[in-house]
Amino acid sequence: MIVTAITAERVSIPLTEPFVISLGAIESADNVIVRVETDAGLTGLGEGAPTPFVTGETVEMVEAAVAFLRPAVLGQSPFAIAAIHQGMDRLLVGNGSAKAALDMALYDIMAQAAGQPLYRYLGGDTDLVETDMTIGLDQPATMAAKAADLVAQGFRQIKIKAGADDAHDQAAIAAIRQAAPAAHLKVDANQGWTPGQALAMLDYYHRYGVGAVEQPLPHWDVEGTAYVRARSPIPIMVDESCFTPHDASRIVRSQAADVINIKLMKCGGIYPALQINAVAQAAGVRCMLGCMLESRLAIAAGAHLVAAQSNFVYADLDSFKDFDDSSLIAQAFDFEAPYIRLSDQPGLGLRLTTTRPT
Repeated sequence: MIVTAITAERVSIPLTEPFVISLGAIESADNVIVRVETDAGLTGLGEGAPTPFVTGETVEMVEAAVAFLRPAVLGQSPFAIAAIHQGMDRLLVGNGSAKAALDMALYDIMAQAAGQPLYRYLGGDTDLVETDMTIGLDQPATMAAKAADLVAQGFRQIKIKAGADDAHDQAAIAAIRQAAPAAHLKVDANQGWTPGQALAMLDYYHRYGVGAVEQPLPHWDVEGTAYVRARSPIPIMVDESCFTPHDASRIVRSQAADVINIKLMKCGGIYPALQINAVAQAAGVRCMLGCMLESRLAIAAGAHLVAAQSNFVYADLDSFKDFDDSSLIAQAFDFEAPYIRLSDQPGLGLRLTTTRPT
């Protein structure tokens, strides 16, 4: 079986409301859907979901990168995933979202050929994944009301965006904890603090039982993050500091994190995500599988990975709740808060609709 055709299609899905973090605001999911076809009649689906201020990509760049990467994939066996990634990396540095779209389509084909849902093909034995929900930056009272609503829906874990203003963040966590007294809370500063600022905020968050704080410092300051972690009363998670297995190796050698947030769009897909997780697991560091503004297509791929790997202590696979992608995805997985129940159909177990959002 070899790959015979690759097509890419841009889609734009408006969010129900703007999603605000310390790095900027997002109003729509502008993504690229990739189809990979084979001579065996199997077709795999993938999705690239770029975020310019995180991955350094735009939707136009993803389209161009998929076209540029075709020579590394066409004519190859989908099972030659290591060789394909080596070929893609030789052609183009970075561009994780484009590589992730191709990678998940290839894994979709491999699992279909094996007659297994992807989580079983990857070695897993459960089809159930619990996700948290993220609350973007807003007025503290509004954030608290959203937290109360999430708990009422059945969510047990909430991630809270922070890092824009200390006084605001302190007021927000106090209001959210009062509104959701039993919820497991994580805070994501999105690189918004200095080391001294981080230590002061960590002490404050500790009073409210926050379970982890994500990316307190700029992505390049791994040594500073290690300094903060050594003095923090709360586990430290890194996100933007880790794109590659080499980044993961530096992080664990520096003792800079208790948890690494892996995102398929950052690292380039399931194959490098497995490598990052292996580096972390060997060092006793747990992982979270996060997401960009991904539809249920890429969310399904991430959930299959989480279901297959016991080192993932958290799943932050909530972006599909921020918009209506039913005009794009006809079938992917069942969801009843807070659980994603994966399909037992071979591969990713999803199909696209005949119409597309534009």
